[in-house]
Amino acid sequence: MSESLSTVKSNRAAAPQAGAGQDRPELHKAVQEFVDAGFAGMQMRVHDERGEWAGSAGVRKLGEDAKPPTNGRFRVGSTTKTFTATLVLQLVADGEIGLDSPVAGYLPQFGLDRRITVRMLLQHTSGVFNHTGELDPDGTFVPAIPSVGQEWVDNRFHTYRPEELVRFALSKPARFEPGTDQSYSNTNYTLALLLIEKVSGRSYAEEMRRRILGPLGLSGTVVPGAQTEIPGPHARGYYRYEDAGQWKVADVTRQNPSLLPGTGDLISTTQDLHTFISALMGGDLLPAPLLAEMRKPYGKLGYGLGLFVQDLGPDFGGTVFHHNGSTLGYGALMYSTPDGSKTLTASLTSGDAAIDLMKVFPEALDRLIKQVFGGGQARVAGEATPAR
Repeated sequence: MSESLSTVKSNRAAAPQAGAGQDRPELHKAVQEFVDAGFAGMQMRVHDERGEWAGSAGVRKLGEDAKPPTNGRFRVGSTTKTFTATLVLQLVADGEIGLDSPVAGYLPQFGLDRRITVRMLLQHTSGVFNHTGELDPDGTFVPAIPSVGQEWVDNRFHTYRPEELVRFALSKPARFEPGTDQSYSNTNYTLALLLIEKVSGRSYAEEMRRRILGPLGLSGTVVPGAQTEIPGPHARGYYRYEDAGQWKVADVTRQNPSLLPGTGDLISTTQDLHTFISALMGGDLLPAPLLAEMRKPYGKLGYGLGLFVQDLGPDFGGTVFHHNGSTLGYGALMYSTPDGSKTLTASLTSGDAAIDLMKVFPEALDRLIKQVFGGGQARVAGEATPAR
């Protein structure tokens, strides 16, 4: 990591520009398929051997004709986790945090099980209950702090404190003994945020700007805290839900993301997500041994430390690393090859379509990954839907 991050950022950003704006009908078609499936809009950016392509389809706002802006900002949901994991691992690289040290040693105020390590937070093996709700093995949803339905809509401007969310989660029974299983829990990454703040002596937002956003020049990425607005150009997001037997649609563009601190609250752009994942995969943010740890898949989720790992097979594009995300109204895609030379970043907005988007999403995503990474042939395994 001898080059400065600003130099790296300039080099990576400059390389694809020769292909910018080129006609890629197959990518136009892939984006349009998501809109045809029922999403209100989509913006997408692809960096590959042919250069850079950016395009959009659908509408920026229901009832209007304008397409989503290709440089628009959006809520990235759980794609935030890759940023948070990178911050933690940078502190590990600096000797400030031990990857296999007990979290309780850094955050004694919560009375955490001392078997829970920093690594377990990042790979979802801590067993800590998810403060936004859990899925039982039989598919039953175990509710927690309101994160769906009319109760969330009514409560979507409420401000939560990270400590409040953690204490709520710890008031519930652990899902399993630490390290014995794997279950996706937003609370793991809210604990990671508190760990970053305790060890660095700075706020999560300050540390994010100091270590990642500033050095990489990610001017379109925002750590919003309790800010409800999406600053700058953006498409509107909608939430269709059932309440008392009636279907309703709410404009949820404005919402307070403090329910998901460090785990799903960032606002970004497709260009910034490309710059970030390309720099991360290219070895510009972490030393090689820690990047290798981050990219090592574990457990039934095929999850590393803040990254999903998918093996598409040698004939279908090889291995890709990704972390998709969603909040109500918005979804995000962030994919990369191991060397960061080919990336796919995108934003989706939901509208008022009377369909289950999470049923149509996997097929559209499969076709998209085939097109970008496998020459139209790859079959995606692993995480099928954005992870909130």
